[in-house]
Amino acid sequence: MRYHNITKDDMLNGDGLRVVLWVAGCNHCCKDCQNPITWDPDGGLLFDENARQEIFDQLDKSYISGITFSGGDPLHPANRADVRNLMEEIKEKYPKKTIWLYTGDVWENIWQYPMMKFVDVLVDGEFHVEEKDNQLLWKGSKNQRVIKVQESLKQENPLIPVLHCGDYSREPVSAPQTLKDAPVTSCLL
Repeated sequence: MRYHNITKDDMLNGDGLRVVLWVAGCNHCCKDCQNPITWDPDGGLLFDENARQEIFDQLDKSYISGITFSGGDPLHPANRADVRNLMEEIKEKYPKKTIWLYTGDVWENIWQYPMMKFVDVLVDGEFHVEEKDNQLLWKGSKNQRVIKVQESLKQENPLIPVLHCGDYSREPVSAPQTLKDAPVTSCLL
């Protein structure tokens, strides 16, 4: 597996403060993608022991909620086995930390992938520029879904995903004068 970046104390790619692994490789090549540099599976850096330790050093911090796998696409064929193995190791070592996964694929095509047993929240679907909405939380276009994976897998019909939240958004407001003036999302976390 190759990667482009490890982001620390990230608040945009999942609940709470997170560490984000931006992997290399994506076959979706969405129009107006925010990370086209990550499409090439041979780009970026080799994911080595130093990168792994950098992630674990972040997950060791009590205030870090978990890890988010993004990219590129963590489900690109060049990434699947390594991402799955890293997820398993993280869940064993940090059972209370959450794992989020961004992919251009859709739940209906991937719900049976072995790695899904380690994923807490999945953001699925290709980015569609014509459905772009900067007010949406955790996703870039309205076609994408934020899915509770473990609850979905437990359903009688796991093909019908349980949404972490529906189409909810940031309230378009000016900067709050005080913390008590800050907007609250309609999403129950």
